[in-house]
Amino acid sequence: MNTNSNAYTFIFAIILVTVVAGLLAFTATSLKPLQEENIRNEKMQSILSTIGINIDRNEAGTVYNDYIKKEFALKSDGTIDKNPIEKAFNINLKNEIKKEPTKQRYPLYIAELNGKTTYVVPLQGSGLWDAIWGYLAIDADKNTIVGAVFDHAAETPGLGAEIRESWFEEQYIGKQFLKKTGDFSADNYVSVRTVKGGSKADDLHGVDAISGGTITSDKLSIMVEERLKHYLPYFENN
Repeated sequence: MNTNSNAYTFIFAIILVTVVAGLLAFTATSLKPLQEENIRNEKMQSILSTIGINIDRNEAGTVYNDYIKKEFALKSDGTIDKNPIEKAFNINLKNEIKKEPTKQRYPLYIAELNGKTTYVVPLQGSGLWDAIWGYLAIDADKNTIVGAVFDHAAETPGLGAEIRESWFEEQYIGKQFLKKTGDFSADNYVSVRTVKGGSKADDLHGVDAISGGTITSDKLSIMVEERLKHYLPYFENN
């Protein structure tokens, strides 16, 4: 074949594209189990971090069950789903929040540390540019936050992306989402909101918003408020 002909060029390009595509597909398929394992371990690491267990991602799977004693999915009325489609840990909240609230499943993790019970609630919402998510650890009083972890897909570095920094997350420790502990009525629920310009020192329901990241801060407040309220029926009945 004439190597200078158009036919040769086309055939060579087709063969090259086919080979490269095959190699990429093979690589992606081969790496998928490892990627899924990393995602699983990172999720465990985040959940453990909210209760004060800070370990390497690769070690999370080995100690997860030492602290997380129960995990289940709740229905919208706060009752436990006795016939879950999948384990609570495997529920994709990004897909769940697209459903009507009455059709969603709400995962809950119950941890035991030093003889004390802690409830870990997963969060999912929309930031300025893409998804944001996280976990809140709630004390046995079912009101006081004892740990928080947040993350994002594409928030602005140095601004909205600061939600994943420890200085921001640590503000949530000690905050409360109920005006009065033990009262789970809608009127008593205030959530924990970011405050532009900074919250007052004695504000149990507010944290400092990120300077220059107002929209992401507001979006995070919306996420926390919307997710937490679905757990009030369970807390009231248990």
